[in-house]
Amino acid sequence: MRIVLVGPPGAGKGTQATRLAEKLRIPHISTGDLFRANISRQTELGKLAKSYMDAGDLVPDEVTIAMAKDRMAQPDAENGFLLDGFPRNVSQAGALDELLKSEGIKLDAVLDLEAPEDEVVKRIAGRRVCRKDSAHVFHVTYSPPKQEGVCDVCGGELYQRDDDSEETVRTRLEVYHTQTEPIIDYYRAQGLVVTISAMGPVDEVTGRALEALKSGQ
Repeated sequence: MRIVLVGPPGAGKGTQATRLAEKLRIPHISTGDLFRANISRQTELGKLAKSYMDAGDLVPDEVTIAMAKDRMAQPDAENGFLLDGFPRNVSQAGALDELLKSEGIKLDAVLDLEAPEDEVVKRIAGRRVCRKDSAHVFHVTYSPPKQEGVCDVCGGELYQRDDDSEETVRTRLEVYHTQTEPIIDYYRAQGLVVTISAMGPVDEVTGRALEALKSGQ
């Protein structure tokens, strides 16, 4: 199965992508992982991407597309894949269509995770991370520490990352609405969009997604 996963920041795309890829036995291909892997291996694409990133510029679409093309050509993606973070805009969606068409394959579905904007802000702005170990993450509402501001695991100070401030989250949402959300209409015109609620327990959302992909509704 070949799937594109779409949704606003805070909708749980990363968590659901990992779980769905495992359930469907297809690789989870994320833009972030593509960049990290290529930069780590010092591939030509990785060096090119890093030159833009070091200059504080956005990596051009053609570089991202080339990385995605290379990854989708790997043996483990022969029978399908789940794309997370790519395509990020309509231009990339069109390029992906052309790429898949040249390979004689096509997308099966575009899974759209929906979550109310206020809930997204609440999810992200409520996160608190341990200064000693960033793997220790809490939430002021959903998983609060026993003692406010103190990590349950190691006693480190909990803080709110700059990226998690409400102002930053709303800016990220605006970028999503402007750049990425239009691909939903692009794919809806092709009859590929499957929309589900991203609200509720993680297991419920995963089950909802699998059922929706199965039924195509």
